[in-house]
Amino acid sequence: MKTFQMGGVHPPENKISEKAAIEVLPLPQKAFIPLGQNLGAPAKAVVDKGALVKVGQLIASGEAFISANVHSSVSGKVARIDNVLDHSGYRNKAIVIDVEGDEWEESIDRSPAVIRECNLSSEEIIQKIKEMGIVGLGGATFPTHVKLMVPTDKKAEFLIINGVECEPYLTSDHRLMLEKGEELIIGVTILMKALKVEKAFIGIENNKSDALENLKRIAADYKGIEVQPLKVKYPQGGEKQLIKALIGREVPSGKLPLEVGCVVQNIGTAFAVYEAVQKNKPLIERVVTLTGKSVKKPANYLVRIGTPVNNLIETSGGLPEKTGKIISGGPMMGKALVSTEVPVVKGTSGILIMNEKESHRPLMSNCIRCARCIGVCPMGLEPVLLAQLSANERWEDAERERILDCIECGSCHFTCPSGRPLLDYLRVGKNKVGQLIRTRAKKI
Repeated sequence: MKTFQMGGVHPPENKISEKAAIEVLPLPQKAFIPLGQNLGAPAKAVVDKGALVKVGQLIASGEAFISANVHSSVSGKVARIDNVLDHSGYRNKAIVIDVEGDEWEESIDRSPAVIRECNLSSEEIIQKIKEMGIVGLGGATFPTHVKLMVPTDKKAEFLIINGVECEPYLTSDHRLMLEKGEELIIGVTILMKALKVEKAFIGIENNKSDALENLKRIAADYKGIEVQPLKVKYPQGGEKQLIKALIGREVPSGKLPLEVGCVVQNIGTAFAVYEAVQKNKPLIERVVTLTGKSVKKPANYLVRIGTPVNNLIETSGGLPEKTGKIISGGPMMGKALVSTEVPVVKGTSGILIMNEKESHRPLMSNCIRCARCIGVCPMGLEPVLLAQLSANERWEDAERERILDCIECGSCHFTCPSGRPLLDYLRVGKNKVGQLIRTRAKKI
């Protein structure tokens, strides 16, 4: 069974919502739609307070090179454009809409019919994806149209589709592969056409045997798509780990997958691309897993962007007693929320509710030099050293020791017997080193 070789861990899977079919979450009374929903510059509002908007209407334009359009996920009146608390714990600009009915833009095809043929050129596909505000739905939220714009000095050979969903608890991609398999595969063919490649690999861990069989069966009718089972090992879904597992190529330090001829997209992104290109539908909703051992009804919801997280929690039976943390994402890479009023955004894959016992961090003690963190690092780094350098603000040394290669998977943190917050130090260090590099570039 294929997998990556270096490092990795096996956290409990806890896929307790994997049998829960996708449900449509009721509309919120108010939608809070942030302008910054991509790994780049925030979009600029193109509507004013008091404007009436429809579902799918452009409300903010991504004008920078790395940015993404934002569309209204609801119909109603713009109540205000204001700073709103978001997943980061900070207040950032958002468009607040009072929901009135559910009136969609007429240009969006809402029929259930599956459209297989795509007659657009590569350039037209990329432009459509840009217009529809599609970003990577695996968590990074990098604008998809930018990722598809291959520089003239590079060549894409393979499209790699990430259907691994190795993060514990999360099951939204699993359900998409089961319930929207045909649309997903068509989305893959559209991405292949955009990149002008003849071969695509879909990597799925073998704990999702039903999804594997479903996509294998569908892909058999489409040329150049290979569905590949992978061994269960975290973080199998990391771009560099997935490439190594599927085609045996190693992305060099500091380089992107395109350096070895690959472009990686998430399974959810492939579905969003299908809807954008074939149905003229912007990215206005996504599947979100609401889960946790204490949750009355673990579920996978189709949620409109801008819906408060509290709406998902209430639909699943309310906040359990003795809740310790509410995490956006999974337990390995997710981040704790400061409020349940923050909105679902394009990058929200799941909401995990952890009880006090689960969420309690062990008391930190001195490093015992066991080197477990080094052994499990999938990037071949020395997390204990990088954490020490960050703690002592030795940013140049951290840069030299390749801190920017860290993928923030949390394997080091997970395996540390001394309870040291390695991932916290690494995130701080990456941020500071990134600032240092940008400042240096400005001086040139």
